[in-house]
Amino acid sequence: MSVTIQLPTALRTFTDGLSEVVVEAATVDEALRQLTKNYADLKRHLFDEEEKLRSFVNVYLNDEDIRSINGIAAAVKPGDTIMLIPAIAGGIQK
Repeated sequence: MSVTIQLPTALRTFTDGLSEVVVEAATVDEALRQLTKNYADLKRHLFDEEEKLRSFVNVYLNDEDIRSINGIAAAVKPGDTIMLIPAIAGGIQK
């Protein structure tokens, strides 16, 4: 089933500038694996050396954090949207 993965600006350099990529998958994990298969340079930014999703990458399935719905194993339906949102650190502490 086709799902759309939305990419933040910081990751678009690894997808030839695309802001969205459509993949065929049954779970969030399959979708991300297909994405990194199609765009190999993106893999190190999403997965660590043990093939686990990096902790600073926030993933949303249709606006819901996947951590609250079965994690990376969450099932997807045709037309679903997966959003990748890297955590941002910084700022001025007062």
